[in-house]
Amino acid sequence: MNRFLTRHLFAPTDIASLVAFRVLFGAIMLWETWRFMDADRIYRYYVAPSFHFKYYGFTWVHPWPGNGMDWHFIGLGILSIFIMVGLWYRLSMVLFFFAFTYIFLLDQTQYLNHFYLVCIISFLLIFIPAHRSASIDAWWRPKIRSETVPAWALWLLLGQMGVVYFYAAIAKMNWDWLQGEPMRIWLAERENLTIVGRYFPVGRLFTEELVVYAFSYGGLLFDLLVAPCMLWRRTRPYAFACALFFHLTNSKLFGIGIFPWFSIAATLLFFPPSWPRRFFNWPRKQETPELTEPTAIPWRRLTLTLLAIFFAIQILVPFRHLLYPGVVHWTEEGHRFSWHMKLRTKRARAQFIVTDPKTRRTWRVKNGEYLTRRQIRKMSQRPDMILQFAHHLADKYREMGHPDVEVRAQVQSSLNGRKYQALIDPDANLAAEERNLRTASWIMPLTEPLVVP
Repeated sequence: MNRFLTRHLFAPTDIASLVAFRVLFGAIMLWETWRFMDADRIYRYYVAPSFHFKYYGFTWVHPWPGNGMDWHFIGLGILSIFIMVGLWYRLSMVLFFFAFTYIFLLDQTQYLNHFYLVCIISFLLIFIPAHRSASIDAWWRPKIRSETVPAWALWLLLGQMGVVYFYAAIAKMNWDWLQGEPMRIWLAERENLTIVGRYFPVGRLFTEELVVYAFSYGGLLFDLLVAPCMLWRRTRPYAFACALFFHLTNSKLFGIGIFPWFSIAATLLFFPPSWPRRFFNWPRKQETPELTEPTAIPWRRLTLTLLAIFFAIQILVPFRHLLYPGVVHWTEEGHRFSWHMKLRTKRARAQFIVTDPKTRRTWRVKNGEYLTRRQIRKMSQRPDMILQFAHHLADKYREMGHPDVEVRAQVQSSLNGRKYQALIDPDANLAAEERNLRTASWIMPLTEPLVVP
């Protein structure tokens, strides 16, 4: 088995598709950086809020002072260009990974699965030699030029995309999704669909039950089958056509940012590695033989070990929600980092009550005095963020001379169109609850049934 892996994972493979992906990755990230700057999201998301929701273990991450966040995004844009053209590629990828991951960690409110994917892919690209051809680095450093790379460099990205698609399919195998929710809600909201500013009559079909179930089950089957079908030559053209339809439709209907374009770029990696040469009439200049020196063997063993560790983490982490009781889309415990993409719609309203047990004085908190509208909307749906905000309120009231306040939350939430019910135990003193990774006893179980038309 070890010989089989060594032979296939270290076989010379055309570098062309990795070069194309490097260019597309840089271009997409440059576009995303521009979108943030053009829509003034840098100020609204990272500068204007006086409080940021931090990931567990990363409370030390804070926004840059002054104009630092603007310069940070300008730096991301410059690094994206360097990645595209292959200038100081290794250093650029290292800096990009840390710079983007820093943005990712600043506020849980901004969590998106495709931002998490960008963090992972940018980390992997640090080790993938996608700069050895068609790059400035290869132009001024002839010694690194190569028309081939070890096959593991390509399979590392293919495996990661396979994980994303597979777990997206597994996550859809839940009662609500199989009953057409929340797809039914989303499509009904898009009945009056417009394209290029004009009414598009097909939007009327979105309220038909057959269409609802076609979208729900079609999405599940696509996520489950696209990777294996892209790997098989006979089904690859049809799978790619489905991928284009799926991602472009999602882009139009649901406005999910760069994810459709990023996924299309990554799906191109499933084609034969030499496809850019045929598409762009790019001749192959040289062949690089496979390394056979004895000194390469220890490095190969280390590479295999690191690959095994990486994919073990990627395979196990998405299942961690099984360690928690209840419905993950309700409790949110184990929901992040599990590729649960676009699976539920939640609405919630939260009221926080601060009490001083010594004086029996009570305050009803105005959330808008501490949080932005976006933060309020996101926080009200997520118990771990509700706990963070409760701790923040307790700290604020301690600063005002009330050292032993209690904080309670009255939160009513609706999952996938269910009736509203309590999300948080209204009697629980959240100020006294420790923030950790254990099961939260103060999260109320989901009891409202799903009502299907």
